[in-house]
Amino acid sequence: MNFIGIIPARYQSTRFPGKPLAIIKDKPMIQWVYENASKALPYVCVATDDDRIYTTVKAFGGEVVKTLPSHQSGTDRCAEAALKIAQSRTFDVVINIQGDEPFINPEQINLLKSCFKEEVDIATLVKKIDTEEELFNPNRPKVVLNNKHFALYFSRSPIPYVRGEKNKNWIKNHCCFWSHIGMYAFKTDVLQEITKLAQGKLELAESLEQLRWLENGYKIKTAETTYQTIGIDTPEDLDQALQLF
Repeated sequence: MNFIGIIPARYQSTRFPGKPLAIIKDKPMIQWVYENASKALPYVCVATDDDRIYTTVKAFGGEVVKTLPSHQSGTDRCAEAALKIAQSRTFDVVINIQGDEPFINPEQINLLKSCFKEEVDIATLVKKIDTEEELFNPNRPKVVLNNKHFALYFSRSPIPYVRGEKNKNWIKNHCCFWSHIGMYAFKTDVLQEITKLAQGKLELAESLEQLRWLENGYKIKTAETTYQTIGIDTPEDLDQALQLF
């Protein structure tokens, strides 16, 4: 099975304009993402609507394609890029790699790839939750799994609800709570199909696009990672990441 990685990247960001070009040590953020992803994939490409990002990727020798500026999500941008790449390259699975995670661990990409040893539409990553703060943080989506590690539901609320227990005892008395790590892999035809779906009620309620896919019957396989990726959403996040670096 042939895999490729696509990194959707846009310049405009409410909280951090120009984020993909922010310098970490001696490289722009997008280059860190690209180089780390390339350790696990034979072909990686940046998808962007911005000339500055396009020029930067070309300058460090990376693959890049221009996409429309109207896309509402990284998934939509990936789908357009995949169609363009398919004109010259054959592949079975597209891995959507977040452009704001410069310290992405290549082993996480390998975990996603391993999901496709069986019949899978979409794959993503999960990590065990071990703190009350993370469990009740609405900015950290949670997921409930079945006994074959397929996703049943995603939510910003802590799920499942533990009846009759105080919040502080939930983690101790229930195994296991899972957080969702937002990296996806899609069969090529599935990626094109899901971008044509209308938003559903669950997605609108939770503001989680993966609920649209579940509502329409797509199966999402999960793989467990123990590594917590570091996303850069604000200049303050970048400062903290530089300290860790």
